Amino acid sequence: MSSARPTFEEALTQLNVELIKMGATVEKSIMDAVEAFKNHDEKLAKDIVAKDRIVDDMEKNIEAQCLSLILRQQPVAGDLRVVSTALKMVTDMERIGDQASDIAELIPHLGEGDTYDACSHIPAMAQVALEMVHGAINAFVEGDVQKAKEIINKDDIVDDYFDKVKNEVADLLREKAGSVDVILNFLMIAKYFERIGDHAENICEWVEFSKTGEYKDERII
Repeated sequence: MSSARPTFEEALTQLNVELIKMGATVEKSIMDAVEAFKNHDEKLAKDIVAKDRIVDDMEKNIEAQCLSLILRQQPVAGDLRVVSTALKMVTDMERIGDQASDIAELIPHLGEGDTYDACSHIPAMAQVALEMVHGAINAFVEGDVQKAKEIINKDDIVDDYFDKVKNEVADLLREKAGSVDVILNFLMIAKYFERIGDHAENICEWVEFSKTGEYKDERII
């Protein structure tokens, strides 16, 4: 039993390393998506879509590591909580990568000009979503529950921005100010950023769970 423990600890350390790598990759995808949107950079958008497979592969690798740990080491209590948290977090990180790719796929179909100006809250919304992802990854790396809680509170800001974008889109449609398809593409991009905020919030909730055993105000082993 004592000889198995160092192996388990080493495996947990490696699992954390892989999670941090995936988090950094996903964060870079979001940074690029924000940049591509602001500058209508179609080349960067294509790069984001192409790199989504890397995130998918990382998810599969981490899931395999988690399942191997559970089957081989049969962790209990706190150790099992750590591995279970990794399985949950990796799903949210993969979905953040998907949202970045979804945003990138829409960028060539946005057109240029007045619609960008009219949907004025999307860049600020995107920036807050990016800050949430960055903060969530840092909270995980540092095991900082207080930081995780602070990031969770930022989700309301993203939601408020999304409501403003919906109002802007409604005004554009009512005024028939441009192509309906283009206007709705802006709404979809805002929705993807809103979902990114939700997934960052989820990651922070899993950070709290891994450290305290509490998830969404319910105590869990």
